[in-house]
Amino acid sequence: GLKPMDSNGLADPYVKLHLLPGASKSNKLRTKTLRNTRNPVWNETLVYHGITDEDMQRKTLRQAQQEPGGPTEGREGADKFGHNEFIGETRVALKKLKANQKKNFNICLERVIPVTHPSRSAAEFPCPGSPVPTSVAPPRQVDRGGDVEERGKILVSLMYSTQQGGLIVGIVRCVHLAAMDANGYSDPFVKLWLKPDMGKKAKHKTQIKKKTLNPEFNEEFFYDIKHSDLAKKSLDISVWDYDIGKSNDYIGGCQLGITAKGERLKHWYECLKNKDKKIERWHTLQNE
Repeated sequence: GLKPMDSNGLADPYVKLHLLPGASKSNKLRTKTLRNTRNPVWNETLVYHGITDEDMQRKTLRQAQQEPGGPTEGREGADKFGHNEFIGETRVALKKLKANQKKNFNICLERVIPVTHPSRSAAEFPCPGSPVPTSVAPPRQVDRGGDVEERGKILVSLMYSTQQGGLIVGIVRCVHLAAMDANGYSDPFVKLWLKPDMGKKAKHKTQIKKKTLNPEFNEEFFYDIKHSDLAKKSLDISVWDYDIGKSNDYIGGCQLGITAKGERLKHWYECLKNKDKKIERWHTLQNE
């Protein structure tokens, strides 16, 4: 029942997802484009990694249906002028979901989102099939501000190996990193520093991942250290944007250890308490 967008009375729809607040390239997902249909069936699964309990309480998933706008396309999802045609959108608060339970929604697409006029009536947001003013512009994306996760998140694993006699640190992946380059992306890599008093052996770094805000590293690093000494150490984790010929840009970081707080302290404590057990945790990157 989508609104026809093409001269043949059909549409070429796709769905774009954003997590709000803080919509950006780093948290955008999209489906494939389906051709010549007003009743699309995608059967695709799109995954957001690094979603915390806090995110589930305060974030909203925006689902926008769009289509390529012109007869000659320079790239998928864009018309000859590089624009997309807006069909409609809907939003679902994540707090409506329960852990490990699939939930289906049957929701009308909204044509206009009341960004500047919250008091507008529901009559302005018709279901598919209702007459829609063609002069209405697509909704503007507004940054509501206060998004503490704009620097991104990192998935880290810790394990003290009694067999090898040392700490194994795994850098698994990052999500929703801040864009540092003019193209809207970053070329991220991760630095590790176990301090104090470890010299050159204290520092490691991952490979560089080009042009991405959601890099997958899956790298592990080993520190030759006694278990009893770990309580005196802290692990500094920092994510950087690689720049050729000039200094690298700092994206964000976090520090794990006994002097840390919250999840950072808990992760370190669980590692010390559970030898030979790999423990993975997500940590928010901060610009500090």
